[in-house]
Amino acid sequence: SIRTNDIENVGVAARHHTFFEMLGNFSIGDYFKKEAIEFAHEVVTQVFGLDQNKIYITYFEEDLEVRDKWISLGYEKDHLIQGSRDLNFWDVGSGPCGPNTEIFYDRGPKYHQGGPELIAKDIENDRFIEIWNIVFSQYNNLGNNEYVELAQKNIDTGAGLERIVSILQDGPTNFDTDLFLPIIHSVEKMTTYKYDIENYFKKDLEQEIINKYFKIIADHMRAITNAISDGEKPSNTQRGYIIRRLIRRAYYAGKKL
Repeated sequence: SIRTNDIENVGVAARHHTFFEMLGNFSIGDYFKKEAIEFAHEVVTQVFGLDQNKIYITYFEEDLEVRDKWISLGYEKDHLIQGSRDLNFWDVGSGPCGPNTEIFYDRGPKYHQGGPELIAKDIENDRFIEIWNIVFSQYNNLGNNEYVELAQKNIDTGAGLERIVSILQDGPTNFDTDLFLPIIHSVEKMTTYKYDIENYFKKDLEQEIINKYFKIIADHMRAITNAISDGEKPSNTQRGYIIRRLIRRAYYAGKKL
């Protein structure tokens, strides 16, 4: 199985270390749509080894260049989903903006009985997981919905480490991976309760509450460790107070166990 270190060492992935991990590749005036899509395809199918037949792609409905590029890489048309401006165009009202394309992975009907229409209709679900998003910043919004072409077009890619790990390790959630399970298993040694991965499917209410406490502890301790490693310390003010609150909440969850 592919473990966390394998993903963190991927050459094209820039590791952003905060309370979560973000992977990505970026370019300002160097390469653009064609190359960015090729890089994404290579990493997802060759480095991560995901089945291309289980991958679905969204693209901005007016961006036929992006659609045709995905087709040239062997993606079937019924795996390509055109999106409206609301879904596939990144714009904050002023400044660089542009269309985007997203990569979704199909985890199968055990997570949801619906099909690709879940993506097209932007319906929240656990079957089709977005693992990659490329924003093609090719315009500058002057602030009044007047768009001009950027002299240096750029690429802004985001991919969630936790999501990718859960898919590669076949974990129902981010917590069911080697990012969190070592912490959870350590906590299990201090209590008679056990964390049950399969309860994601069994939906036992009592076990769901037990799992929740384990998740709180694992999540908060990971966040606290990252924050302190970055030089922040528990205190009564500002960021340090957030650390104190996380410690308290983790402690409260531990008391429940």
